[in-house]
Amino acid sequence: MAQAVEEWYKQMPIITRSYLTAAIITTIGCSLEIISPYKLYLNPKLVVKQYQVWRLVTNFLYFRKMDLDFLFHMFFLARYCKLLEENSFRGRTADFFYMLLFGATVLTGIVLVGGMIPYVSESFAKIIFLSNSLTFMMVYVWSKQNPFIHMSFLGLFTFTAAYLPWVLLGFSVLVGASAWGDLLGMIAGHAYYFLEGVYPRMTGRRPLKTPAVIKALFADEPVVVARPANVRFAAPPVDEVPPNQ
Repeated sequence: MAQAVEEWYKQMPIITRSYLTAAIITTIGCSLEIISPYKLYLNPKLVVKQYQVWRLVTNFLYFRKMDLDFLFHMFFLARYCKLLEENSFRGRTADFFYMLLFGATVLTGIVLVGGMIPYVSESFAKIIFLSNSLTFMMVYVWSKQNPFIHMSFLGLFTFTAAYLPWVLLGFSVLVGASAWGDLLGMIAGHAYYFLEGVYPRMTGRRPLKTPAVIKALFADEPVVVARPANVRFAAPPVDEVPPNQ
């Protein structure tokens, strides 16, 4: 069992493995009171006035207390982050990292701007960790790129992947969890999907082209389809000509 888990972990692509490891270590550290969540949450005033810039990153690593909700989000993180990195972004690690960076920036911007809008500022002020939202963004992007895959929710009913974010959002509402985090993840995911998938087809321009400085951080290997060696192909069939009489 331990060996199987080790092999599964080693086979994860680099971004998925790094994010999952950082999230688990951070959450366990807070549960054991080795790390204080008060040192991790998003606080714009502390970021600007006291230069605690690490909060812009650490708020994406803490998934609250270790319970069933934590296990659900670890499953979603490991599954959909891995699926995106291995399939849609195969051989494009820098592009995948840039997608996460874009999502984190959009989510942070939404919370900061929302905190300044009357009537909704109190709701946004309660959003101090965006880890769930970033995970939900990955689920949304994956569902948009694989809309026709058939799925089942707890064996109760089946649906296509295009409706996965809405099913999970409905489940969050049913169990009494806040839907704000999921909604923010859907907004960030749709922003990425539109700017990277829809807008380039409409205009021929790609606004989310990965900067060269980020590409330099990752040595992406080109995806090569191997051709079997020593393979001989049969000659094309020749129409039979009836013998001359």
